[in-house]
Amino acid sequence: MKLIILDRDGVINEDSDDYIKSPDEWIPIPGSLDAVARLNHAGYSVAIASNQSGIARGYFSMETLAAMSVKMNDMLAPLGGRIDAMLFCPHGPKDGCDCRKPRPGMLIEIGNRFQSSLENVLFVGDNINDVKAAQVAGAKPVLVKTGKGEHTASLIAENNSMNVPVYEDLADVVNTILEGHN
Repeated sequence: MKLIILDRDGVINEDSDDYIKSPDEWIPIPGSLDAVARLNHAGYSVAIASNQSGIARGYFSMETLAAMSVKMNDMLAPLGGRIDAMLFCPHGPKDGCDCRKPRPGMLIEIGNRFQSSLENVLFVGDNINDVKAAQVAGAKPVLVKTGKGEHTASLIAENNSMNVPVYEDLADVVNTILEGHN
């Protein structure tokens, strides 16, 4: 099985320090939806693992998060794309849950759902917590420069031992995968 895991905010859609709080604020990064569809067309299952602490903070509701997901899927459908699983952590940073990245809970759950070892599964993120969650879960972290990725890339550069590949955006990652250089 070919499986890839993506963070949402900053990888698929634009991110904001003020949180993405409504479907109107959910704006895809140029090329990201096409990239997801291309993965699907190449036989990949695409899963999302996303911290959504805006729920715990009262910035938006579960219903609003669901509406954002509907918008994303509605925009993917005409491209022949889909998200096969979307896991999210609704907890705040101090809640101590196992699902909030950098903890690996969501990634492990995705591996279980797809009955897949994460050993050769890419987890594409834009945040140091995405990188850490991938490493702890045994997946392969990949960083994009969109969202918070530029800042994260500089943190990774300071720690050469992390050995995390960095790409311009999700479309760049997908181009590399589909060219057979994964």
